[in-house]
Order: sequence, then structure tokens, then C-alpha cells
Amino acid sequence: MKKRILTLSLALFSVGVMNFIYGQKSEEVKNWYNGPTPGMNTEKAYSALKKQQSTTVIVAVIDSGIDIEHKDLQGKIWTNEDEIPNNGIDDDKNGYIDDVHGWNFLGNPNGQNQNYARLEKTRICAELHAKFKDKSEADIAAADKADYAQYQKLLKEIEAERQENLGALEQYTQLAEMFPTLKAKLIEKLGANFTEKDVDAWKPESPQDMQLKQIGKYIANGQLSEDAIKEGIQHLNGSANYQLNMEYNDREFIGDNPDDFSDVHYGNSDVEGPDALHGTHVGGIIGATRHNDLGGDGVAENVRLMSVRAVPDGDEQDKDVALAIRYAVDNGASVINMSFGKAYSKHQKEVYDALAYADSKGVLLVHAAGNDGVNLDENPNFPTNEYSFQSKPLDMYICVGASTRDKKHLAADFSNYSSRQVNIFAPGFEIYNTVPQSDYKILQGTSMAAPMVSGVAALLKSYFPSLSMKEIKDIMLASAKQYKGTMIPAPGTGSSVDFGTLSSTGGVIDISAAVKMCQAKVKK
Repeated sequence: MKKRILTLSLALFSVGVMNFIYGQKSEEVKNWYNGPTPGMNTEKAYSALKKQQSTTVIVAVIDSGIDIEHKDLQGKIWTNEDEIPNNGIDDDKNGYIDDVHGWNFLGNPNGQNQNYARLEKTRICAELHAKFKDKSEADIAAADKADYAQYQKLLKEIEAERQENLGALEQYTQLAEMFPTLKAKLIEKLGANFTEKDVDAWKPESPQDMQLKQIGKYIANGQLSEDAIKEGIQHLNGSANYQLNMEYNDREFIGDNPDDFSDVHYGNSDVEGPDALHGTHVGGIIGATRHNDLGGDGVAENVRLMSVRAVPDGDEQDKDVALAIRYAVDNGASVINMSFGKAYSKHQKEVYDALAYADSKGVLLVHAAGNDGVNLDENPNFPTNEYSFQSKPLDMYICVGASTRDKKHLAADFSNYSSRQVNIFAPGFEIYNTVPQSDYKILQGTSMAAPMVSGVAALLKSYFPSLSMKEIKDIMLASAKQYKGTMIPAPGTGSSVDFGTLSSTGGVIDISAAVKMCQAKVKK
């Protein structure tokens, strides 16, 4: 028992990408991001706008889907007025039947929806595997050397990650079975509602109890719970058996060819899909009903959320991303939130063309920087505003890093950064907002920081409709709260770094300052 408890307690932290913060009470963090610095000064901004009228702004959320029936999103969901619901006819003749609230590029006309997907590197490796399996270095033609080297690298990387996750999955499964017994033992020793203080005061006399004390501390501070274990199992199962599984066919029932960008009419109108947790949280940050005492408040008051489902549990397909962007632009979105990204991109030119299309139409693209704690100059995260073939940066593109509510640790330790590619930071740590079934959760990631900026852009466009989205983008960056010279632990390493070097602005978004700048501009 001793060895098993030790192994499982350490394995608990083997999933570094978990988004859930179980130990934090929601009331402790609720709406901190809308408060004063290091929040975005949202409430102060609305006080300055109380005498102004607002117009409705459409924000497209390209994500896993949105629970459009969530009680805190009522009145905030975009409706395609040119489409008659559920009549099986493409009334507006845009190629998408019954797209009343958006479109789902991860489904088929029979109502089936894709949930899991391989990582892009797994898809690439699978294609190369068909070409190079059972071949040695001596068998490879000179023209194929580079592809073979990539194949060898990816194959080794994928197999190592998969085996690690399969091992962790077994440990989490064991922990799920043992958890009730372990908790019962702790209650027997410490009482039914034991706290961290109770655990600290306990003086175990045996090695087994010492390990039990360690687990008790995790339970008391909320890091270990049935929900946490369940989420760990779900994540590890998805990673090992789908994302890193070269044999998994993640396009089997959608019916299109993901490499054929001329085949655009696929999917269905189910804009929620099988797992809309991520997209619903993102949507709530942008536009959840304000001041109704239900959950976290959205940033933008007069907004409509267009759900465009293109992000599975795994890496999104470039084709889905490109078509989702074009769909959002063609259906009236002023802002497109893109809280997704991946290390490899097979069809970079086609995605760039879609980004450039949005740019040409004056639609603002807001992209999450990613959660690897790395410099994007050395570790790409696609889509990007710096493709190798790109002659100049797009005007209508913002990349967002994640900040926290602790000024001493202002950049979240998971946030990607770059003095050139990341433009601004926004709250992305301990964010309490909407999830499916009219519920709420605390999540974190640059996925939460990006919709903060999308919400700000929508808010400003709503109250200052005469300003272009380019002008609004420039104002958001120019008005950022400056932290140049503030030394903090660097994301990913913890070494000391100047926060001002982590983005092109060196700042965190400040809505109040942006509103003042907009007011001054429209008075000229």
C-alpha cells in the first residue's frame, strides 16, 4: 500500500495542462478581471460610458461549441435572421442549412459530431509512416531525407508521450478506485470536514500515514477531488488513445477531405457539440449577462455571440479553421476570437489566406498565445501573424498572453510570450465563468485571456461605432497599463524577467484608459 499511495500522489501532478483550479473558492476570484488593476478596470470604464448609447456587435467564437441555452447567455446568442430554423433548407443560400446560431464544421448531416482528434504532429507522422515504415536510412532517397528525419523525430516523440500518458492513465484509474477508501481513512483520523490546518497538525507515526498525510493535504486544499481525478482520466484518455494515436481516424464520419479546401459544404447546425465546456467559458467571458449575481460577468454588454465549432479535443484541422474564419466574416462578425493553437500546421497558406480575408474586411482577429510557457520566436504556435512567406504583419490581428491577479507574478507561469509576436497581456488566471448546463467553473489559460480582449474590442466598438476596428485595436494597445521595468518570474522558467519584454506593448489591457482614448478621438 505504501508504494502505491506514493506513486499515485506524485502522479496527480503529471498532467501539466489541466485547466481546472479546484481548490479556489469561486467567490474569491469572481470578477477580479473586471475590477481595478491588475484587472481591466471594466467597471470604471462603464461608469464613464453611462451617458452614451451602445449598438450591438457580433463576436464569432471559433471554439469547441457554446451552450446556447445557458441561463447567463440568454439574449447574447447571435441569430441568423435570414435562416428559418429547422426547415432543412438553406434559406439564405450561404451553403449552410439551418445555420441559425452559427455552424459546426465537426459534424455531418446525420447529426453525428466529432469530439476527439489527433494532434497535427500525429497526423503528419501517420502520413510519413505510410511512406517510410520498415525503411532504414540507407533506403531513403536524397529528396526524402528531410521528411524521413522529421518522421523519425515525430515518431520517437509521439511514442514517448503516449507511453507516459498511458502509464499516468493507469495510475489515475487506480486513484479513482482508491479515493473513497483513502478519504474515509483521513476522515477517521482527522474528522469529517478536515482542513489544511488539521492535516498540518497531524503527526503520523507510520510511513503509510505519512503518505496518507500528503494526500490529505491535497484533498484539504482542493487539488485532489473526485472531479479532479475524473478530469485527469478524461484528459489522459483523450491524449493517449486519440491525440497521440496514429491509427485513429479523426475524420471518419464527417465525409470531407481535410486536404481539399474546395470542398466547403460539410458539417451541421449543432453549434454546441458533445463538449462545449471550453467554448462556453470563452463565450461567457466575452458576453455573459452583467450584474445578475449568477456567475462571472461578461466584458461586453451589447454583444451577440456567433458559435462556430471547429476546435475538437485535439488539434483543429487547418481547413476547418480557414472555413470558420470565412464563415464568421461573411456572416457579419466584427471580432473573431481564436482561443486555440498548435505547434504544427500543414496548410499554412490556406489559413493565412483566410486571415488575410478577415483583415481585408476590417474584422479583428484575436488569438491566444498558447500555454507552453515558451518564447513564440523560438516555438511557433499556429495560426500566427508571422508565417515565413508573409511579407508584412496583418493589421487586424492581436495575440494575447495571460496575466494574473498577483502583481508579483503578473505573467501566468504557463503563458507563451514574445516581445514581437505577443501584443498584449490580459487576465487569464483563475477565471470564473460559464460552462454547459447553466453551470460555472474556474478555468485558466491564454484561452481565457483572448476573449477578454475580444470583449474589450466589442465593448469599444459598441459605444464608438464610428471608429474602425483597426482604430480600436490600436487604441487597445496604446492604452495598455504599462509594466515595463517590473521584474517578475519568467513564464516556464521562473527566472527573473522584465514584464515589459514579454509583449510588444509591455502592458496589460486597461478598458478605462481605452475608453478615455476613444472618447478623445471621436471628439476631434
